[in-house]
Amino acid sequence: MEGLQRSISWTGAFWVASGVPALVLFSIGGIAGNTGRLAFFVWIASMLMGFIQSFTYAELAGLFPNKSGGASVYGAAAWVRYAKLVAPLSVWCNWVAWTPVLSLGCSIAASYILNALAPVPSATSPAVTNWLAAGGSSLPGSGADKTAAAVAALTPAIRSWTLFQTTLGPVSLSLNAAFFIGAALMLAVFAVQHRGILGTVNVQKWIGLLVIVPMFIVGVVPLFVHGVNWANFSPLVPLAAPNAPELGAWDSAGVTLLLGGLFIAAWSTYAFETAICYTSEFRNPAKDTFKAIFFSGLLCLALFTLVPFTFQSTLGLEGMLDPAIVDGSGVAAALARMVDGGPIVESALVMLMIMALILSIMTAMAGSSRTLYQGSVDGWLPRYLSHVNEHGAPTAAMWTDLGFNLVILAIACADATGFFFILAISNCGYMLFNFLNLHSAWIHRIDSPQAPRSYRAPTIVLVLGGAFAFVNLIFLGAGAKVWNPYALWAGLITAGMIIPIFCFRHYIQDSGKFPSEMFEDLHVGTERGMAQRRAGVLPYLTLAAGAAVVLAANWFFTL
Repeated sequence: MEGLQRSISWTGAFWVASGVPALVLFSIGGIAGNTGRLAFFVWIASMLMGFIQSFTYAELAGLFPNKSGGASVYGAAAWVRYAKLVAPLSVWCNWVAWTPVLSLGCSIAASYILNALAPVPSATSPAVTNWLAAGGSSLPGSGADKTAAAVAALTPAIRSWTLFQTTLGPVSLSLNAAFFIGAALMLAVFAVQHRGILGTVNVQKWIGLLVIVPMFIVGVVPLFVHGVNWANFSPLVPLAAPNAPELGAWDSAGVTLLLGGLFIAAWSTYAFETAICYTSEFRNPAKDTFKAIFFSGLLCLALFTLVPFTFQSTLGLEGMLDPAIVDGSGVAAALARMVDGGPIVESALVMLMIMALILSIMTAMAGSSRTLYQGSVDGWLPRYLSHVNEHGAPTAAMWTDLGFNLVILAIACADATGFFFILAISNCGYMLFNFLNLHSAWIHRIDSPQAPRSYRAPTIVLVLGGAFAFVNLIFLGAGAKVWNPYALWAGLITAGMIIPIFCFRHYIQDSGKFPSEMFEDLHVGTERGMAQRRAGVLPYLTLAAGAAVVLAANWFFTL
């Protein structure tokens, strides 16, 4: 098998990307905990930005009908003329952004499965009451201490069991029960995708329908049954502090919390650009590319707007700040209450959550593995990643994804702090990727004006994309520290890890020369043609301005 197979239409890419709306479940609680009544605005504003940016990515994909791997690969082709080390940064940061969806999604799904198999009793459960009546009430301490002792005594031992645990810098690592359940889910997804993109589409289409339809129901039914509780949206002011109901003001701390919400929301709302990861697997890329990202964007626009709005209308500020909502463990129960459901409905919604998470995991593995594959084909990443099996699946890249995410899974399953630290680092890469790729569109326009484009975005859209690129860097500089004080710097260090990897591939494996396919894709034919830089100093000025924006935002906005 020489490469990926052209076996799907735009609808296939749409179903693979249908896991993106489920990403709202990853951070709906965390964003509510940091932004309070502004949460619905954060989701809507972020989704609108992502939708406008997607038209720029549609043009980029149309330039490269033979490439896979998504916008980062297309953007790297623009930057390589001006800075060899910037181009692979685009590909790497996109992979860093996408691949943790596997581990983060598996950790949440594992927690739901563990809660179903070995639930922790609530303080008011009959089991706790009976335990106290049988002799627990004679224990020393306050009533709260006795209740805590009862809950601890009745909690299944598997909840605290771990094969191995340690601490690595700011995070913990644990091979606990949730880790092994999550690892099993990850291997199951790997087995499905081993059959190639067509087999993945056939499985994901049915899972997608099982997830998307109930998400629409949850988003619509409460509004018809209970109406909109406008009191839960007013006054529109930030919180005084994260996860506390006290209202703040539009000062530096309040705006910083808002920017932190916009920062983390982008990781979910922009992500439907993964629909163009499969350009080289489309039967008719000239027509399929634009349709795939456009209709995926419409789906996300509906669900990312509807679900958070209904969530806030029904729960209100104090409901959204419930610790079980913030850490994600109580989201299924909250959704059940939103539709006036009982235990059966709640159990069904738990299954919905698990299926939604598996859907997002499948989307992430499909997209991130193809980014690694195409990065290898183009000369950015080690050669072994370009291997595909007899079904046209990039198995070497998939195994790399799997191994990396098993390590990340051990961190995510240790505690909530590790989960959001990983999410923040991942999104640092995503903001850098978006910055580079939104600007790559106008660089391609200048350097390759005559290259055929199956879709040409309106110039105003490219201008907006360039402006949004800098706005995203404000989110990065100001918002990353909301989730962890070290997140920005850890994210930048993670981004820089591509430099030795690229140098190994380019200067050791390839003796300083790019594969011939690289020049053909750039529409220049040879390396000499690539030396033409019509954009002059503009790309360099853009990079300098971007660095200045990140540093200025990090200095100016404080909690």
